[in-house]
Amino acid sequence: MDNTLKNIVLAGIGSMAYTYEKASTMVNTLVQKGELTVNQGKELNEELKKVIDSNNNNQNKSNIDTETLKNIIQQLNLPTKEDINELKTRIDNLEKNNQ
Repeated sequence: MDNTLKNIVLAGIGSMAYTYEKASTMVNTLVQKGELTVNQGKELNEELKKVIDSNNNNQNKSNIDTETLKNIIQQLNLPTKEDINELKTRIDNLEKNNQ
């Protein structure tokens, strides 16, 4: 479970870095073509960096560690997979006895 959570976080960070890289490349291309001034390109890159950083901070704040998640599930008193399997077995036994 810990590995899965780690992979999800790393994938999110990777996708944000990729998005920033592609957007920055696009802005630089527009500057080279003369569709944006150098100052406009710098401003767009800075704004993009702020948005990416803000999203990254929000994502880090919303991550819940595995222990916290386990505690929440336990407090909700949700049945475990073992509980459900045990109930299925009991139902099967009851059905056999009624036939």
